[in-house]
Formats: sequence, structure tokens, C-alpha cells
Amino acid sequence: MIVYRRDHCGYCFSLERALKNAGVPYDRRDIWSEPKYAEFVRSVNNGNETVPTVVIDGTDVRVNPRPADLLRAMGVEPPPTLWHRITGGRNG
Repeated sequence: MIVYRRDHCGYCFSLERALKNAGVPYDRRDIWSEPKYAEFVRSVNNGNETVPTVVIDGTDVRVNPRPADLLRAMGVEPPPTLWHRITGGRNG
């Protein structure tokens, strides 16, 4: 999996943290440090540099996916959220 990202992007930070916590390896590509990475992101986002842009298995491109949804799509159960750890999953 490849994660196209940039510094100071909260969505990128959140996604990368979730991937690391779940033990999912990925190739990190910074669109601000390498023009060809930014060019790729623009090519799949109608000219926009929307990050994170994720490529799974070389063909499945996802733009700014929710971390839990991405993990589930990869067959990985996301770690419990802080709310679930505190409350045991109870509502209210």
C-alpha cells in the first residue's frame, strides 16, 4: 500500500497513526518533497492535491478514506476507539 501525504495534514496524521497502530505496512510518499508524487495525486483527483490519497494493490485508489473503513477494506479490524476502551462500547 502507498500513502501519498504531506506534512501538517491532520487527515494524513490520523490515517498513518491508525495504520501503524494496526501494524499495517505502507510506503509513505510526501507530495511536497517529490514533484512526481504530487503529479500522480493530481492525476487521480481532478487536478487537486487531495491527501491522503491511498493506493492499494496498485489499482484501488482511495481519497481521504476514513482510517477504520480503509482497515476494514483491507481485512484488518481497527483497534477499538478511545470511547470503546473507556466505556466498553456502551452508549451514554
